[in-house]
Parts: sequence; C-alpha cells; structure tokens
Amino acid sequence: MDVLQTGLHAIGMALEMAFAMFWQILWPLILGFTISGVVQALVPKEQMVRLLGDDQPRTLLRACGLGAASSSCSYAAVAIARSVFRKGANFTAAMAFELASTNLVLELTIIMVVFLGWQFALAEFAGAPLMVIALALLFRRFLSRRMVEDAKRQAAQGVAGKMEGHADMHMEVTGGGSLWQRLRSEEGRTSVSQFFVMDWVSVWKDIVGGLLIAGALAAWVPNRWWATVFLTSHPVWARFWGPVIGPVIAVLSFVCSVGNIPLAAVLWNGGISFGGVIAFIFADLIVLPILDIYRRYYGARMMWFILGTFYVAMAAAALAVEFAFQAAGLIPAHRAARVAETAITLNYTTVLDVIFLALAAVLVTRFVNTGGPKRLRMMNMAPGEMAGMPDVAGHDAHTMHGMVRGPAGGHSDAPTHDHPHMR
Repeated sequence: MDVLQTGLHAIGMALEMAFAMFWQILWPLILGFTISGVVQALVPKEQMVRLLGDDQPRTLLRACGLGAASSSCSYAAVAIARSVFRKGANFTAAMAFELASTNLVLELTIIMVVFLGWQFALAEFAGAPLMVIALALLFRRFLSRRMVEDAKRQAAQGVAGKMEGHADMHMEVTGGGSLWQRLRSEEGRTSVSQFFVMDWVSVWKDIVGGLLIAGALAAWVPNRWWATVFLTSHPVWARFWGPVIGPVIAVLSFVCSVGNIPLAAVLWNGGISFGGVIAFIFADLIVLPILDIYRRYYGARMMWFILGTFYVAMAAAALAVEFAFQAAGLIPAHRAARVAETAITLNYTTVLDVIFLALAAVLVTRFVNTGGPKRLRMMNMAPGEMAGMPDVAGHDAHTMHGMVRGPAGGHSDAPTHDHPHMR
C-alpha cells in the first residue's frame, strides 16, 4: 500500500508540474501561433519552388526567411520540404528551409524567453544560420548526385509520412491590396484562423509530450544525477560534452517542435552547458519518429546521411555559439530557468492567459464557421487521397492545391534542378 501511495504521489507531482508549465506557456503559445498564422496567411507557398532552385548563399537565405514565416511543426516542415523537393526545389535549400522552420519561428522565440531567458532566444537566432552554413558545406563535400537522384525517385513514390495534406494546402490570402487590407479582409481573417487552429493540431501532441516528460524529470530526477551526466565537475570537458550529448537526449525523447523547450529548461537547471541546451533544441529534426519519415521519404541511405550531417552541423553550431556567447559574457551566471510556477495565482501570467484564451476562442469560432473542419480532415491525407474532395468553397481539391496528376497517379514535378556541387 505504501508503494502504491508513493507511486501515486510521484505521478501527481509530475502531472502538477506539467500543468503548471502549461499554464506558464499558454499565452505565449497563443500569441506565437496567432502571429505565425498572420505571416503564413500572407506568404504564398507556391513561391517556394521558384525561390529554392539552387544552394547558393542567397537561396539559402531565402530558405531561412521562408522557414521563419512557416509553421513551427517539425512534421509539417519535413512534409513541406519533401513537397517542394519533388516539384523541383534544390535538396540543400529544402533542408535549410526545414532547419529554419523549426528554429527561427516566432512562437519558439517567445517560449524560450519565458522559460529560459532572452540569451537563449538570441543564441537560437545566432546559431540557426551557422547550422545552415555548416550543413550546406557538408552537403557540398559529401552529398553525391546519385544520392540526390535516388532520394528524388523515392520521394516521387509519394510514400505517406505525416502532415502530407497540410504540406500541400494553400490557404494564403491571394487577393490584391496592401498587406493590411489583405489581412483585414474576410479571406484574410479566415486564413489566419485556419492556420492558427491547424498549427495547434499539428503540435499539440509534442507540447503535451514535452510537458509530461519535463514534469516527470523535474519531479523525479535529482540534480546530482544530472550533474554526473553533464560532467559539471569538469567545466572544460562539460563545454564540449554538452553539444554532443544534447542531440542524443533529443533523439531519444521523441519530442519536437516547441514541446522540447520545457525539457530544455529542465536540462539547463540540471547542469548541461549553454551550447548543450542549444544543440538539444536544434535536434528536433532528428528525433526517432522523424528519422523514420526520412527513411520513407528519401530511402534508408539518405536517412542515415541526414542524421549524420544534421548531427554534426547542430553540434558544431551550438559549440560555436557557446564560445561566442562566453566571450561576450552573455551566458547566464545562474541556472534559474522558470520550469514552473509554484502555484497558479492571480498574477500577470493568469491575466494574460485569460486574455489570449479569449482571442483563441474568437479564432476557433471563425475556423469552425468557415468550413475549417473540412480542411482539418485533410491534414494527414496523402495528396492523391485529396482528389475530388471539395474544399471549403466547394472546389475540387486539385484546384485548391494547385496539383496535377502525373503518371502512375503521382504528381507531375516541375523540371528538376541539378545540384551544382555534386561529385
């Protein structure tokens, strides 16, 4: 009986910690997803293939900009990257888009500031471009033309992953006028509401999973255990070890998107280095479920190649940020990440949560009243499965998504661009 009571008490502590974390990040999440919805509503996806045709620095910069303007959902980013690659985008540019989509989006920045502090958010913005540069250099050196051609053939088979329908949906505002006029229009408000809800649906499992894991670790794992894992008694070695072990923990945690920030706060309080936190956050694109999607999208060989190059680029960029921020005196002196409030009280967090819950209610209501649930059912469909399904305006799904049936029921691809630096 005592064992059962102890177990239930431990579970209760973990759940209480997880809910307290959720209450702490609720308003930043709503704010971030609202702003993300506004940006996505104004940036058409169809421009991506045309803008991502090679791996030149200017193109990679565009990829980062487009990624920053997209959804923070890792699964959606991976699906969109395959979609544009199939239609003719450069593979390196598509991967750069992925990295930016999960590391440069506003909602991630807001959550990092709330949980970890502005220094970590700044490090994320400084490190993400370094990671893209490192990845581009690795691809130029080691990515062969044959590997890309094999990946293209595998991608053309259209093997299902996750968020396929979401990747090929075009809900952007296409009318004329200024950005403000387009945003204020009926179409603009509907588009924002649909992006808002779909982003929530895309990442809620990762958010819940991240909160539960972080709550359990914060409640159950003693600090002395973390100190041993992160070599805190050897500061020099710990600085190098953090960016190495951080991605490994991320891979094993299964948590991606913004859901890994609460866990990053727990790791920071536990003693992992500054660069280790950044590397952990970077690594949401190589967690085990996403690696399996890479295998289905591009084949096993490319999956291992992506894992190896992403890991090296993430660790190297995080270590560079560690040294740069150490030299600039920007690494926090105290490990006091706000893992959770001790209790929910009438403070600014509660007031902001209530205000932004009201905003969320308005957006969800518009989503429901404008046919949003029909689009929601299409999020995880393969593009071929959406043929003939009416969209919210009653049009054919192929018209809605701008897709053309190709041979063997697939999609016809735009002319492919040869990789200019293939061996």
